[in-house]
Amino acid sequence: MSAGAGRERLVVIGNGMAGARAVEEILQRGGGELFEVIMFGDEPYGNYNRILLSGVLAGVEDASDIFLNPLAWYRENDVTLHAGVRVTGIDRWAKRVLADDGSAVAYDKLIIATGSHPFFPPFEGLRGPDGSPKAGVFGFRTIDDCNEMTSYARGHSRAAVIGGGLLGLEAARGMVNHGLEVHVIHQSPHLMNQQLDAQGGAVLKGMVEKLGLSVHLGKSTKAVLGDDRVTGLAFADGTCLECDMVIVATGVRPNSEVAARAGFTVERAIVVDDQMRTVDDPDVYAVGECAQHRDRVYGLVAPLWEQAKVLADHITRTDPSAAYRGSRIATKLKVMGVELAVMGVKAPEREEDEFLQFYESKRGVYKTIVVRDGKLVGATLLGDVSKVSFLIQAFDRATPLPPERLSLMFDLGTPAVEVGIGELADDAQVCNCNGVSKRTIAGCVAAGNRTMKSVMDTTRAGTGCGACRELVAQIVDWACEGSPEEDPSAHYYVPGVPLTKPALIEAVRERSLKSVSAVFEALAGGVEDAGSKMGLASLLKMLWGAEYEDERDARFINDRVHANIQKDGTFSVVPRIAGGVTSAEQLRRIADVADRYGVPMIKLTGGQRIDLLGVPKDDLPAVWRDLGMPSGYAYGKTFRTCKTCVGSDFCRFGLGDSTALGVAIEERFKGIESPGKLKLAVAGCPRNCSEAMVKDVGAVAVEGGRWEIYVGGAAGSHVRKGDVLCVVDTHEEVMTYAGRFMQYYRENARYLERTYSFVERVGMGTIRAVVVDDSEGMAQRLDRAMQASVDAYADPWAEASSPATASQFDSAIKVAR
Repeated sequence: MSAGAGRERLVVIGNGMAGARAVEEILQRGGGELFEVIMFGDEPYGNYNRILLSGVLAGVEDASDIFLNPLAWYRENDVTLHAGVRVTGIDRWAKRVLADDGSAVAYDKLIIATGSHPFFPPFEGLRGPDGSPKAGVFGFRTIDDCNEMTSYARGHSRAAVIGGGLLGLEAARGMVNHGLEVHVIHQSPHLMNQQLDAQGGAVLKGMVEKLGLSVHLGKSTKAVLGDDRVTGLAFADGTCLECDMVIVATGVRPNSEVAARAGFTVERAIVVDDQMRTVDDPDVYAVGECAQHRDRVYGLVAPLWEQAKVLADHITRTDPSAAYRGSRIATKLKVMGVELAVMGVKAPEREEDEFLQFYESKRGVYKTIVVRDGKLVGATLLGDVSKVSFLIQAFDRATPLPPERLSLMFDLGTPAVEVGIGELADDAQVCNCNGVSKRTIAGCVAAGNRTMKSVMDTTRAGTGCGACRELVAQIVDWACEGSPEEDPSAHYYVPGVPLTKPALIEAVRERSLKSVSAVFEALAGGVEDAGSKMGLASLLKMLWGAEYEDERDARFINDRVHANIQKDGTFSVVPRIAGGVTSAEQLRRIADVADRYGVPMIKLTGGQRIDLLGVPKDDLPAVWRDLGMPSGYAYGKTFRTCKTCVGSDFCRFGLGDSTALGVAIEERFKGIESPGKLKLAVAGCPRNCSEAMVKDVGAVAVEGGRWEIYVGGAAGSHVRKGDVLCVVDTHEEVMTYAGRFMQYYRENARYLERTYSFVERVGMGTIRAVVVDDSEGMAQRLDRAMQASVDAYADPWAEASSPATASQFDSAIKVAR
């Protein structure tokens, strides 16, 4: 016995998710009575969830919130942790480990859980003279990596991410959230080729491009440009990309060097048996990404949890016959907010395999099912994972499938959610990121946690990538017998400030908080939440108008340059053409600008505007200057356009002058901030040619020279005919009641809630009573508040003549000629 007091000494090399989880499982089995536990970790921290690093990088998670075992946990569990100390050698014959701080620690049992490290391909110019990555080149693996990238991003504007897998896309999302223009470089012909087939990769590409990424497929990186820091990338096809930051996300490699030097059998990783013992020494185990079991190395969390349980059963002799047989992988995750579930094979592998495939690229939905011998052997769900619990059960348990195979994708006869949840096995893993089973969630509810948030906080289920959150909610609802309690945070206006919208508005007014940072300081304990900044900025602009104190980091890229970023990194310029009414002089000016700057596409939009597409970022100031026209706000959560028909001046069916009214509406409300975008229209008769009945606010001329005002309409992904707010006689009354409704919506809607949802939630009776009948005596105040916003308007494109920052309009990509 090395440790004395009747206990053996267990040394663990690695304090990551695998090593710490193995120790947790050992302690749960009474291992604290059997072993003195000593751990070594490279990083100077406790154990944290690496899956959540993407949230830390994106600014939506605080690093302190992702720790699974903070330093206090080790003390409380009598575990000695050498944090920030690297093990450099293993002396198998003396049974001791050697560390870089000069220490040598004896062991009776040893667990190697060294994980993996980012793989850096041998690109030319990747490293500096000292062999370390060049300034501006980063891997993405640790908290320190996140901190260094975040710090570096503040002074730079363009990032290239090499690698279009999950890690690369999550790194790209983080850089987008920090305001950089981001280009994803992927050597394969489609994204996430390890998980998706070509069609699924194409659907995912369309989705991530809508979020502002530029994706370059089939691109082989040849060199990182720049002498002492990154200035760009050169590709094998002769093209170049200008950038000042490079993130390498081309995969990982097991950290097996220390085992190899000690003489352990290492192939792709450290070779282990079914008890997770190395094949060379029964007293030495390996677990996680550094372990190779039956020729497989697993890079996902779910197999890690399974390995840790078997190891703990065996080493504590709780179940000496426990064996790890390999894992059937069913992965649920989120990629830049897009839900994805993958299990088994991607495509049919035998002639007799049944194969179902469905895709709807507009909605970003892609599904495949592979059935063999009546059993589910593979499934992919992208964008719609509503069937995931049923499919995982069928995949894990190899249960018989319904004869109507289409019901595996859609609700055509498979059990209802509550039935499916009830039949889901208790040990079914619900949250892959944190290894939480259905049994754990149900037990948490039984212990008194009856809100979704309290269950998530207690078990950490759903706090990883978020893909399982809907399933967790269903289990909570099932465990609460259909009566879960509501958590107050569900009503916060933005997640980072614990107040409802009315309370937030009251606090902002009382304390005269006129900047986003001031709100965080006064109402959120000084903790800034990146995901809340845009919503707060919009609200503060509405409340303070010209007194609002603008902060650049509260804006995302579109709002910083007042243009809509496109998938290739260029921008869309939409000048305002009030009511769709233009002139020959205006058209000549637009045509001249298009010629002068080589605009590749001129598009007439559905809102009766002219869109100049493909404008490089550094051309934007000159384009705006030469156009000499105000912004059309095609990029903002604001009032956008008022679409009109010809009206009574020319149309033989016209009952009212829709054109004049539309122009007046647009000139009055141009650019006002809003929780969601506002699209308006005016129709000169009930034929509704301008689609006024399906806009956020619409006015329709009717017999007798009167106007019907519609609110809460929609004709996009959601379709809804608006409700009649009131019928009035004059243009002035239309603008009064339309403005009053919009102000009531601005003050009371949730962030990003469109008017059609707002109207259905609040109720048309309530809205009509407040806006038309003045039931609450606030009509004049609403009118004054709207007038204050109108008076505070300033054309944002005037900023082009004096950029807020030196790099505000720097361009993104150039092709070598």
